[in-house]
Amino acid sequence: MGNERRLLTLVICLVLGGGGLLAVLLGASGASGPHPGHGTAGPAPTDYVDIGDVPPSPGPAAATGPDGSAGSVTVECGRNGEEHYNEDNLVVSPGVRAGAHHTHAYVGNLSADAMSTDASLDAGATSCTGGDRSTYYWPVLRRTDRPGTRPFETSAGHGNAGEILPEASVRVEFRGNPVSKVVPMPRFLRGMTGDAVAFTAGAGADVRARWGCSGSPDRSTTRYPRCPAGDLVTRTLAFPSCWNGLDTASAGHRSHLRFPEGGGVCPQGTFPVPELRLTLAYEVPAGAPIAVDSFPEQRHSPRTDHAMFVNAMTDGQMARLVDCLNTGRDCRT
Repeated sequence: MGNERRLLTLVICLVLGGGGLLAVLLGASGASGPHPGHGTAGPAPTDYVDIGDVPPSPGPAAATGPDGSAGSVTVECGRNGEEHYNEDNLVVSPGVRAGAHHTHAYVGNLSADAMSTDASLDAGATSCTGGDRSTYYWPVLRRTDRPGTRPFETSAGHGNAGEILPEASVRVEFRGNPVSKVVPMPRFLRGMTGDAVAFTAGAGADVRARWGCSGSPDRSTTRYPRCPAGDLVTRTLAFPSCWNGLDTASAGHRSHLRFPEGGGVCPQGTFPVPELRLTLAYEVPAGAPIAVDSFPEQRHSPRTDHAMFVNAMTDGQMARLVDCLNTGRDCRT
């Protein structure tokens, strides 16, 4: 039965000639196996929650100790005013056009797409005012009660529909480690956070995105929040920050860059690097239906939210960032 299924998949890909389809069937954008369904329904009513029904979050996981790195660095990269969108995923499916099977929004490197190389990123223009050529990207958020009319809002195949909500703000921030000084990230380190197939996988270990409302910063949820009128809907995506000291990428896109364990301690054999945190905010009218782009069978579940980055800072830029973190300062670039 397994051989028959693999043969059928191969025949479909050969007949349709779709490199993007092949990437989807083989688990592009973070999946580890074939996608089991093709429905486009969702989100479900249970995917939404009134922010007032979300209990306050506990305090910080770990206070910064005497050997920690208490600083922070905010990288000013705008909010995608250039309308840099595509359906590519340079981290997960490099070289495959439309390999993400949904639309991503970007800040940072303005040349980033599926065909980008380290050299092309190094030469690309950037939206970051301090010259950081890294690329930071995530699935778009849509209003499903309004049709998308602009060219980048529609696609001939991925099934996500609706008006793309522009980010009211994008915060690119790096933080230190509570128990240790951090070491520089290597140039062109690839990283990802979240689980694009969390709905069908039925697991939560890699679900990392937290949603909230600007007026309730002490409350966060893995569901779409219903916010009071005047509040912004927020998405916060924290990245792993323990590097294996060897690789800039790995099979599965996770083993070379892992999350700290309890108290902020990095797993054995890894070293603390700056923790990237993306915080996105949106103007959403009270009660408007929203949905993050996803694979069709993931039903736009908020638990599938994810993001990626490629570090293209120069060695000098990274050294200044690390110095700011390790000396406990708050800096902007």
